[in-house]
Amino acid sequence: MKNQLAGHSDRAAADPLSAPLAPVPGSGHIFDVDRRLSTVDMDENRKMRIDGIARHLQDAGVDHLMHIGSLESHPHWIVRRTVIDVLRPIAWPTRLRVRRWCSGVSPRWCTMRVRIDSEAGGLVDTEGFWIHVNKATMSPSRLTDEFFELMATTTDDHRLRWRQWLDAPAPAAEGTRYTFRRADTDHFRHITNTAYWHAVHEFAADTPGLTRGPHRYILEYNKPIRFGEPLDIHAVDAPGALTLWFTVDQETRAIAQLRPLEDD
Repeated sequence: MKNQLAGHSDRAAADPLSAPLAPVPGSGHIFDVDRRLSTVDMDENRKMRIDGIARHLQDAGVDHLMHIGSLESHPHWIVRRTVIDVLRPIAWPTRLRVRRWCSGVSPRWCTMRVRIDSEAGGLVDTEGFWIHVNKATMSPSRLTDEFFELMATTTDDHRLRWRQWLDAPAPAAEGTRYTFRRADTDHFRHITNTAYWHAVHEFAADTPGLTRGPHRYILEYNKPIRFGEPLDIHAVDAPGALTLWFTVDQETRAIAQLRPLEDD
C-alpha cells in the first residue's frame, strides 16, 4: 500500500485539480454500508444529483463516527474542501454501497475518502478535507490518540497539510443574487455544506458539455455564509471548466469548479 499511496501523493502534488483520488486501500479500517438511493436525490433524468451525493457524504460521516464510538469525543467538524468525481452516473432505482476511509491525517484534521458504488454500475469517488473543531472557540481541536491511530491504518500521510486549490479572485463583473433558505442553516448557524451544492447544481445545468463524460466537482469553503447575508454568485464558463465564486459584499466565501476528467 505504501508505494501505491506514495505514487498518488506525487501526482496530487503536481496537479491536484485533475489528479486521481487515492485508491481503496487493501487493509486497514474502512467503514462499509449499504443504502438505498432515495427519489428525493434524483434529478429529472433519474440520475443522482450532486447535492444528493453531498447528503450521502454528510450522513456517512455521522454514521461512521457512531460506528466507531467517536461521536461524543469528536462531534464537531467543518469541511474545508469537497471533491466529487462522477465517474459513471448513478441512476434510480438502485442500492448503493458506501465505503469511507481516511486518506490523510494530522493531529487536528484529516481527508476522508468516500466511494459510492451502485448495483447498476454507477460509480462516484469523493474526498473531503475535514477539520475537527471546538464548537465554543471554533478553532481546530486535537484528535484523540485512539481516533488518530485508527484513521492512520489506511494512509501513510500522517502529516497532512492544507493547500488551497482554488484561489483566483472573483470577477469584477456583477454576480447573480442567490438566496439560501432558513432551512439551510446548520447547528453552527452557518449555511449547511449541502446547501452550497444546490447552487452548484443550478449553474452546472447550463453547461451539459462538461458533464457528458466523467467529471469532477471541487468546492472549497473559505468562510461561512450565514442566513440572510446578501449572497452573489459569479460564474465564469471558460473552456474546460465552470468556476463559481460565492461572495458576500465582494468577499469570497467559497469557490466551486466543475471540470471534465480523462476517461481511463
